[in-house]
Amino acid sequence: MRARARSFGSVAAGYAARRPTYPVDAVEFLLGRGGVLDVLDVGAGTGLLTEVVAGLGHRVRAVDPSPEMLAELTARLPGVATAVGTAEQLPVGGASADAVVAGQAAHWFDPAPAARELRRVLRPGGRVGLVWNTRDERVPWVAALGERIADEARGHEADRAVVESLAAELAAAVEVVESAVVQRVGPEDVVAGIATRSYVAVMDDARRAEFLGGIRELLARHRDTRGRSELELPYRTHAYRLTLR
Repeated sequence: MRARARSFGSVAAGYAARRPTYPVDAVEFLLGRGGVLDVLDVGAGTGLLTEVVAGLGHRVRAVDPSPEMLAELTARLPGVATAVGTAEQLPVGGASADAVVAGQAAHWFDPAPAARELRRVLRPGGRVGLVWNTRDERVPWVAALGERIADEARGHEADRAVVESLAAELAAAVEVVESAVVQRVGPEDVVAGIATRSYVAVMDDARRAEFLGGIRELLARHRDTRGRSELELPYRTHAYRLTLR
C-alpha cells in the first residue's frame, strides 16, 4: 500500500489529463452554500477537486505528498497555494480551515492520526468532505472492464469503510449524496486512464504492457466499444459530509 500511495508522482501528467472531474452539485453538498470558506484539499493530487472548490468561490489550499502531482496542480491552478504533506501530518496551523475535503484520497488515510489532525486544523463547526468517483458498472462494457482488471485492482477502489472509521474517530454525523459524471473519451484514453492507477504504476514495464494490452483487446472486441472512436465512460459519485459535533 505504501508503494502504491507513493507511485502517483510517476504518472502525474497522465493523471491530470485522464481522470474525471467531480460534479459541482456533489461539491456544493460537501461545502454548503453559506458563503466563502477556507478549504483545505488533502491528497489534492493534480487539482481536480481543488478546481471545483475554487470555482465555487472558496479559498482553497492544496496538500499532497507528491511534489510532482502538486506541480501539475500549480500548472493548472497557478493561484492556489500548495504544500507537501499528508492527512496524518498537515502542514497548516490549528483552527485554520472551515472545511477539509479529499477527492479519491481518503482510502489512503490512517483514520486515527488523520482524525486528530483534522480536529486540530478545523474551526468550530467545521466539516470534512470525502468524495469518490467509481466507474458505473451497471453499463455492460464498463462491467466487462471491471472484470478484466479486478484481480489487479482488488483493494484499490475506494474503501468507503474509511468514512465510518473517520466518523467514529471524529464523533461526526455523516450525510451522503450520489451524483454522476460522464467522460467522453477515445479507447486509448481509457487505457491511459487505467495506466494512472497505482496498481499499474508499480508494475514492471513488461507486466504493465501486457496488462494494458489486455484492456485494448477488450475495447477492440466488446460489442459496445468495437470500432468506436469515442466512448461515454460513466462514473457514479458518492459524496460524504462529516459534520463535527
